[in-house]
Amino acid sequence: MGSVEPYKTANGRRYRARYRTPDHRQVERRGFRTKRDAEEFLASVDVSKSRGDFIDPARSRVTVREVAEEWYSGQVQLKPTTRAGYRHLLDKHILPRWGDKQLTSVRHGEIQSWVGELAADRAPQTVRNVFAVLALVFNYAVRDNRIVRSPSAGVTLPRRVHTERGYLTHSQVRRLADECTPYGGLIMFLAYTGLRWGEAAALRVRDINVSRQRVEVARSVTEPGGKLVFGTPKTHARRSVPYPNFLAPMIETQVRGRGPNDLVFHSPDGSVLRNGNFRNRILRPALARIHTGYMDTDGTVIPADRIFPTVTPHDLRHTAASLAISAGANVKAVQRMLGHASATMTLDVYADLFADDLDSVSSALDRAITLATAAETERSTDVTRPDA
Repeated sequence: MGSVEPYKTANGRRYRARYRTPDHRQVERRGFRTKRDAEEFLASVDVSKSRGDFIDPARSRVTVREVAEEWYSGQVQLKPTTRAGYRHLLDKHILPRWGDKQLTSVRHGEIQSWVGELAADRAPQTVRNVFAVLALVFNYAVRDNRIVRSPSAGVTLPRRVHTERGYLTHSQVRRLADECTPYGGLIMFLAYTGLRWGEAAALRVRDINVSRQRVEVARSVTEPGGKLVFGTPKTHARRSVPYPNFLAPMIETQVRGRGPNDLVFHSPDGSVLRNGNFRNRILRPALARIHTGYMDTDGTVIPADRIFPTVTPHDLRHTAASLAISAGANVKAVQRMLGHASATMTLDVYADLFADDLDSVSSALDRAITLATAAETERSTDVTRPDA
């Protein structure tokens, strides 16, 4: 227990409470109007110390901006694109609203209202991403013993909206590849291996094992702030991805006569093929040419998304998953091909692709009960059949 002492001020008598922190520093809190107020404060300090959740008021007298910057500077484990994304969300959404507020003054209700404001004119996933970074900042403050609990805990977020993915069929992949010349081989490669764009763009000749028809995915390239950064794949794990026989001639052509460190797929000048440039200069014009070719018998244009979906380079990764699953690949094989952290993640991401499995389950049950009924009928007949 600490001590309470009176002292004089210009406005009359006040009380101060002195106590020791868990690390044995003696501190005092001034400004109590009555002795009882000071004693109740000391009692709360003793309770918090006994529970192990004591918070030094001096450490709490900081702004959200100070804590956010401290948290961000320590995120050395993040990949460059993720780190750049966090920086963008801090600067655009979080710090303008919360940066100058005292850490301990932020209330749960304020955050809930703010989330509602964001949701009024932003996509649900954007709101969830912004909130996730704010929650990380407050969780860091809790771990750093600056606040007892996070005011972001329990905030209700907008529901995720399922967006239709651009799954292509085999014939659509080939059609798109034909329109994307001279990068048709890259379209086919992405649609049948499931590599992420950054993994394919960073692929070197030495990463291709032509004899085994394998691609060793060992690195990736990202563009945070427009700057090329090479690093490990998204999950930081290497993986070996097979490619089908019909891709072998194209891949052999891509690597023939080239050095082991040369890029397999590259821009016209031999440098890294950038996602934005490829989408704007190759993919979008190709899709526009495809879409203008679809007309009904009366000459009216058929909506493109009914015939040929508008896809991004990343949608070709989804296409690879779709084609593999429709061909009978099991979940574990698809997980390893895509480089997901677990088969559960693959099931969560591509749950819609396994809907047909429900039909096969019901069909299998139909067959099973039919066979069981036939067997039971046969046994009953054997039992009741009179002796010859």
